[in-house]
Amino acid sequence: MIKKLARYCIIGITFFFIFTNFKANWHNINEIPLNSQVFYYLISSLIITSLAHIWSGYVWTFILKIFKQYLPLDEALKIYLVTNLYKYLPGNVGHLYARIKAVNRRGVPIEIASLSVLLEPLLMAASALFITILSGQLGLIKTGSINLSHFLFLGIILMSCHPIILNGVIRGFRRLQKKELDGTSIIRDYPFLPLGGEIIFVLLRGVGFLMIWQGFSNSNTAGLLSLLSAFSFAWLLGLIVPGAPGGLGVFEATMIALLDKQEFFPGTVLLSVGFYRVISILAEVLGAGVGVLWGKCAPDAKWP
Repeated sequence: MIKKLARYCIIGITFFFIFTNFKANWHNINEIPLNSQVFYYLISSLIITSLAHIWSGYVWTFILKIFKQYLPLDEALKIYLVTNLYKYLPGNVGHLYARIKAVNRRGVPIEIASLSVLLEPLLMAASALFITILSGQLGLIKTGSINLSHFLFLGIILMSCHPIILNGVIRGFRRLQKKELDGTSIIRDYPFLPLGGEIIFVLLRGVGFLMIWQGFSNSNTAGLLSLLSAFSFAWLLGLIVPGAPGGLGVFEATMIALLDKQEFFPGTVLLSVGFYRVISILAEVLGAGVGVLWGKCAPDAKWP
């Protein structure tokens, strides 16, 4: 009960912070017109963000293959897209549970299903942190000095994805379940390919944000790398902060704080951050809708 109250307090505080910024800068927001150019960039952002989610589902199929689980591509994408919406349930783990349950229903052992699903956010976090560290080293964002702890955290994540660790976890699960051990490693190769895929996913999400920014700012390409870097850091915090459904509030508050430090126009910052959340949710709803319609074409499909 106390943990739930703490989560809602954190979410409430972050949204209060965002609302205060909107109120303080409302006169700046009113100066930005909503015209056909803005809608063009919003539609472009929606398309790119939707493609990013589809790409992420495609990368997940490679994660399953690492564990020697070969779900048909259309089946895996249906599961991934439909369960994406579960992340907005309190706790920010509903989509992971639903995904594990759906994969397990299709004959994947529970320990493999769990690890294949949990490995995805680890690789996402590693990708976003890698971009953040690189950006900090190049001076593109001001997140505070990049120190040893950032590299240590990245190293811990990458090490936790090593086949030795993953195989050890699988064997531990099997011992607890009193399953027979065959003594062979289930995973042979480090998941470099999915890691590269998740880096592309984070960059695609960032490009979706940049499209919105361009629509409201009417500026040249100066500073876009800084914006992309700030996005990666804010998205990382939205991913790893526990209890925030879908990163709600955490991402917005971080983006506002980072871009304010870099002296971007306040009205553009607030509108871009606010509209990106709407676009992101719309993209996930559209993806889930496609998954549901896809599932109706297969009467024997079982949904979580």
